Amino acid sequence: MEQRVLGRTGRRVGVVGLGAWQLGADWGEVPEREALATLAAAADAGMTFIDTADVYGDGTSERLVGRFLKSRPGHGITVATKMGRRMPQEPGNYTLANFRAWTDRSRANLGVDVLDLVQLHCPPTAVYSSGEVFDALDTLVAEQRIAAYGVSVETRAEALTAIARPGVASVQIILNMLRLGPLAEVLPAAFEAGVGVIARVPLASGLLSGRYDENTTFAANDHRTFNRHGEAFDVGETFSGVEFSTGLAAVRRLAPLVPDGATMAQFALRWIIDQPGVSVVIPGARNPEQARSNAAAADLAPLAERHLEAVREVYEELVAPQVADRW
Repeated sequence: MEQRVLGRTGRRVGVVGLGAWQLGADWGEVPEREALATLAAAADAGMTFIDTADVYGDGTSERLVGRFLKSRPGHGITVATKMGRRMPQEPGNYTLANFRAWTDRSRANLGVDVLDLVQLHCPPTAVYSSGEVFDALDTLVAEQRIAAYGVSVETRAEALTAIARPGVASVQIILNMLRLGPLAEVLPAAFEAGVGVIARVPLASGLLSGRYDENTTFAANDHRTFNRHGEAFDVGETFSGVEFSTGLAAVRRLAPLVPDGATMAQFALRWIIDQPGVSVVIPGARNPEQARSNAAAADLAPLAERHLEAVREVYEELVAPQVADRW
């Protein structure tokens, strides 16, 4: 698999990684054995980057990743975790004392002395402008609790504020065929600053897999049921903030463009890989087959200009009116 440098971490990672939210919670049930098999399949397929968070299953995802890594000495995998969503979302909670406690818990969950990369997990907007917060993160690096830090953001403005911070190694942002906002400013700014870009929600919560229609339903404990209108967290995290019916219409317009031998999901992932400045894309997987299929997107040839133009047209005509001003 093609390798790229993950910003200021200096680490090389495969262009397709694994998002491990679904192994912890909010995507229906994923049995432990299936979760570990999925992690194994991802690694065997060339994925060398795993993204998790302390809040996913209240540590379940981190612990599963830790168990897997322990079974693979010399694995060469970079693990990024996130912190901050287990407490009320108030800027005053983003303190050095809390950071130490949160990272100590993640270190225990993952079974490591030093965390590869810790990201602030979509904190309140005011946090990005706080010098004290970033001083505290620098302290964690100096104390060798973490090797590097980054941010996971909701908006382009938050991303640009974070990128300007000299210690920020990476920025994680929603980027997919239904969320083109970051292309104009965020990716060029990150590239110029040497900050890595982690593209999350690459399949728009599965919409871009092409497997859904108007009759599709999701489990009650799946965020695609309980957060469809932002009831639990930012609505942009579910279907990228696009109305389900609009997303279906967009996918039907895009489906005829899928290259021969590829799936709709692989086409969507390849589109992200082709965007200048992207370090790694992190689709989730609920089983080994999905992990292997996602990894295979890296083997596709770069998309043609006509593909890129068609994606832009569909976005501007159908999707931009719903999301362009918000994210």
